[in-house]
Amino acid sequence: MKNYKVKDVDTYISSATIEARPILKELRNIIMSTVSHVEEKISWGVPFYRYHGELGGFAVYKNHVTFGCGGADLQIEDRKILEEKGYKTGVKSIQIKFDQKVPIVEIQQIMQTKAKTNKAKRPIR
Repeated sequence: MKNYKVKDVDTYISSATIEARPILKELRNIIMSTVSHVEEKISWGVPFYRYHGELGGFAVYKNHVTFGCGGADLQIEDRKILEEKGYKTGVKSIQIKFDQKVPIVEIQQIMQTKAKTNKAKRPIR
């Protein structure tokens, strides 16, 4: 669901289907609690997070929620682990079907790694 009319993440989540809302809320909580000082906004019509650069975001579709890694490729090891647990992955994304649990630990690790990488690339002043 790309909704270019929503102005904040709360509205995006409340506009989603009932099946998607718990996943969206959990993803939001994971991101916000894993990376301190993360910037939350709507970008390209979906919730998106920044921390010294692109961090990631999520979007709801007909039968799943996609979590994207903000321009970064998922590590091969992460993809393998997620696929073994039944998640469909893309080069930069994870699909979470409405009947699947959110892979909390894996997403936390992905966010921590991405935040650390972003901060390391930040120009020194």
